[in-house]
Amino acid sequence: MRTLILANGNRPSKKLLENLRARCSYFVAADGGGNCATELGFRPDIVLGDLDSFRYADSYDGRILRDEDQETNDLEKALHHVLQQKAVRVDVLGATGRRLDHTLKNLSVMQQFHTRFDQLVFYDDVFYTRILPQDYTLSLPASHTVSLFPLSGKVTGITTEGLKYPLDNESLVNGRRDGSSNETISGTIRIRHRSGSLLLMTGLTDKLLD
Repeated sequence: MRTLILANGNRPSKKLLENLRARCSYFVAADGGGNCATELGFRPDIVLGDLDSFRYADSYDGRILRDEDQETNDLEKALHHVLQQKAVRVDVLGATGRRLDHTLKNLSVMQQFHTRFDQLVFYDDVFYTRILPQDYTLSLPASHTVSLFPLSGKVTGITTEGLKYPLDNESLVNGRRDGSSNETISGTIRIRHRSGSLLLMTGLTDKLLD
């Protein structure tokens, strides 16, 4: 099952929300994400979280699940829920922006959960963001932005093909060296690494929605 989660960060455009909703069979709004869904004319299958941000909770006639656990944030609650629903691929909107601490927390949540799904992706109207498997191939247009970040602090044995600034069995280390603002030189890139959590951030294309 492919599932969509809408969190309470930067609002996606109505077009992006519509495109992903059409591809997903189950739609979860994480607390304040329910405001965005409601105001853009979408009805989630469920709104869940501690509900401190969902302004329509008193009048909403859909399914609501209140979870007041303060040890987990609303995205964690949503991901735990979709695991129970047997989700295989999870697309997340609204996980970045607005508050930097929330963005960093949600990236930490991505690292916590990404091995539990076939694919866990953060989308916004600019970027496609995910943690890469150890050998990853992707087709992108030429001169397309590709950034790599060592989410685990250090990622070793990185080798890339099809990028303007290649890596050859090299490491990226948080605070010392990252791989931001690279770009493609061909239609296909390949990224391999040996250890660590390697975060890919690349410009969103229509193909990356599929």
